[in-house]
Amino acid sequence: MSLESITEELIEALLPMTFSAPVTHTYNPLTYARRPHFRYLERFGRGTREFVLVGMNPGPFGMVQTGVPFGDVAMVRDWLGIEEPVGKPDCEHPKRPVLGFGCPRREVSGSRLWGWAQGQFGSPDAFFARFFVINYCPLAFMEASGRNRTPDKLPAAARDALFAVCDRALAATLASLRPRMVLGIGAFAEERIRSALGADTPAVGRIPHPSPANPAANRGWALAAEEAFRKYGVIL
Repeated sequence: MSLESITEELIEALLPMTFSAPVTHTYNPLTYARRPHFRYLERFGRGTREFVLVGMNPGPFGMVQTGVPFGDVAMVRDWLGIEEPVGKPDCEHPKRPVLGFGCPRREVSGSRLWGWAQGQFGSPDAFFARFFVINYCPLAFMEASGRNRTPDKLPAAARDALFAVCDRALAATLASLRPRMVLGIGAFAEERIRSALGADTPAVGRIPHPSPANPAANRGWALAAEEAFRKYGVIL
């Protein structure tokens, strides 16, 4: 199954889901930022991969704006070469507007991840010949204050229903890409990979999350990520 077909099924499965307090706003970039997201899949998601990197869910200045995982505007536009029209979520939080590729804020996690890929591989084609990057959950959740709420902090019933849908999509994506190793970007993603795939899996591991909320990442994320890759025998 193609990544586009898997994404269409994921969109349909998410449509009836609702989320209660403390979540007040839910954004799905797969819908309002469909064009850049599907451009990402079309351009870079064909064939199989040696390694798949799995993040948690969209950041407010990354995939929320561009539809691309870890989608810092400058890196998506200037390095990945993707710039497409972006619409608006059904209910937009006044403190978290979607400005698409006009968003002036940088997404630190995305700047670090794609900046590392650019420095290590040079061109996107060289990186994507071996790697692909996805998010486990495509939804972003906000509280009344505008504060981001991560999927693991949702009320139990909503969280479990969401994880069941995202687990299926992740398993289907990995079956399509057939990597020899899947690496969670952070502990949450590694946990969800193991839960979604069960015992019959490719090798699973973890690299540090590049978020500025991770103190270790602020001391040199690229070096820490490369050390993790070496631990798993990934030769860059």
